[in-house]
Amino acid sequence: MNSDFKGVLASAYGGEGWSPRTQTLGQELGVLWGDWGAGLEWATLQAVLLHRPGPEIEGLIDPGAVQMLGSIDPGLFRRQHDALAAAYRRAGVEVYYLNPGEPVPPNNLFCADLLFMTPQGAILARPASTVRAGEERYVARRLAALDVPILLSVHGNGVFEGADAIWIDENTVLLATGLRTNEEGAEQVDWVLRNLGAEVVRVDLPYGSMHLMGVLRLAGPGIAVGYPGRLPHRAVCALRERGYRVLWVPDLEETGRMALNFVALGPSKILMASNCPRAQAMYEAAGIECVTVEIDELVKAAGGIGCLTGVLKRDQVYG
Repeated sequence: MNSDFKGVLASAYGGEGWSPRTQTLGQELGVLWGDWGAGLEWATLQAVLLHRPGPEIEGLIDPGAVQMLGSIDPGLFRRQHDALAAAYRRAGVEVYYLNPGEPVPPNNLFCADLLFMTPQGAILARPASTVRAGEERYVARRLAALDVPILLSVHGNGVFEGADAIWIDENTVLLATGLRTNEEGAEQVDWVLRNLGAEVVRVDLPYGSMHLMGVLRLAGPGIAVGYPGRLPHRAVCALRERGYRVLWVPDLEETGRMALNFVALGPSKILMASNCPRAQAMYEAAGIECVTVEIDELVKAAGGIGCLTGVLKRDQVYG
């Protein structure tokens, strides 16, 4: 009796013609999937996701009810957002828009909160506030349309916002818990990152902080910038252990104008708010090239350039 079932099994059951999938997801990027992914925070930026504010920002009577800091001028708000997109394009960054096709919540423009990119695809966030609940649906649709693999959609009672995680090197992620990311959400994200081979350093944010992004940014090789008195001790230690010098924003008034909320365009080159002269001078003294854009109206929505920017792709050749 022939013990080799391949001769009698159809290919669908593992017989002749069955073709096993042997490539990793990472190897399929750019072949089956789109060529997406990001790791190290200051590697050259190639593509971003933005949401151009639509009718959802018209007629906002109570800014606090939608977690904004003050009343906005919708026309100026959009013009500054358009200028931000133009600045990215001038820097050689591809800009993709959310294009939800239906009314969205007013905070949907803060794309960084809604996903966290890894070298093999995106982790889909689950925002912590009822005001932003469901925003992740629009990002999920856009990621799917762009052929971006979604490695996890945070679920259960977990909440996680992408601005609470930062790749500090190609193998290490700082992951924060606090107002916007709870323990259950962090555990889910931690599990995915560790399965990608990353080391995860967990930190707790102090009361009154919104996101890790609001207290820490990376500007280039060996250069981190922190918010004095708010950046967790463990985060500082993790950075210094990996060769970073931690600079401190010199003017807390400028921090309110989002001096710290910049985006690295590449090694030692950042896109930052234009009205922060002391911070800009400090960055430039540290060898950082600063590209500036006006965002004073956008800041009234309680976020800066980093918050507005969903990273889709960075150069994954580290150095």
